[in-house]
Amino acid sequence: MLHQLQIHRQVTFHLANDYLQPLAGNFERLDYLGGLQDPKTGLYRHDRLEAAYGAVPVNEVAGKVHEELFERTLETPLVQQEADLRIFLRSQPGGSEEAIKCLAARIQAWIPAGSPDYLKDLFRSNLAALCELIQEQSPKARSDK
Repeated sequence: MLHQLQIHRQVTFHLANDYLQPLAGNFERLDYLGGLQDPKTGLYRHDRLEAAYGAVPVNEVAGKVHEELFERTLETPLVQQEADLRIFLRSQPGGSEEAIKCLAARIQAWIPAGSPDYLKDLFRSNLAALCELIQEQSPKARSDK
């Protein structure tokens, strides 16, 4: 039991420090964690961490971190969520407008499977409102009016 807790702590440290901390904002981190989850099996996979610690602890820790980050993002004020989303969108190929169009396909991966439906709905609603706000404030949208 103690050995398992130590492994989980090490996986958590390496995942957070080496892979999540360098990313800018919660949406980049959610995108990263969502990308670790196999859509067919629901298991989180990370080759480097699995080589060091094994598949089971990596899956357990990544799933827990994903859930915690998702909930923390929802607890963040909308103005900060907007800033984080803008950072994420600017980092995507094709710019913010193109990224917003592709966002709907990615949002599902950002939501941990075990999250309650009301949190999933709140997250989708927040993102829809933020995307609409960002599109309305974009220079292209203002010039089209």
